[in-house]
Amino acid sequence: MLDRIELAVAAGEFLSIVGASGCGKFTLLRLIAGLDGSFDGEIVFDGARVASTDLSRGIVFQDHRLFPWLKVEQNIAVALRNAPLGKDDKARAVAEHVELVGLRGYERHYPHQLSGGMAQRVAIARGLINRPRLLLLDEPFGALDALTRSRRKTNCNASGRTKASR
Repeated sequence: MLDRIELAVAAGEFLSIVGASGCGKFTLLRLIAGLDGSFDGEIVFDGARVASTDLSRGIVFQDHRLFPWLKVEQNIAVALRNAPLGKDDKARAVAEHVELVGLRGYERHYPHQLSGGMAQRVAIARGLINRPRLLLLDEPFGALDALTRSRRKTNCNASGRTKASR
């Protein structure tokens, strides 16, 4: 149960929330993402009250939560459904994010054809594709092997933008 939570996070800041299982960490992330509206109080992001989901706030869950009937590229593209981009720009963004998470060649695979770590990378690409101003992460790297985790960490430049590795 959450009670009297007050946070202020500056642009560019990285914040970790640590606590025992069941203490409300995931609930807090869902509230900030706008996935749950049943609470007392107020959540403000960029000067506006959070009342629902928004493309400026992304979330990557602990488990991949992919749609089993959609292929890799379609699972990533789902996040762009409400994005103000044309069809070609959406396709380009999906291709860039497939490359970013190291899944080129797997675009037309279904989730059941992927390892757990690969499926989680699809979820990470889906969380990043809208370039959210705030990215909420619920232990998203647990399913990735140590080599993949360390390789992905090195793919950020000084501006914080991610780059695909080859």
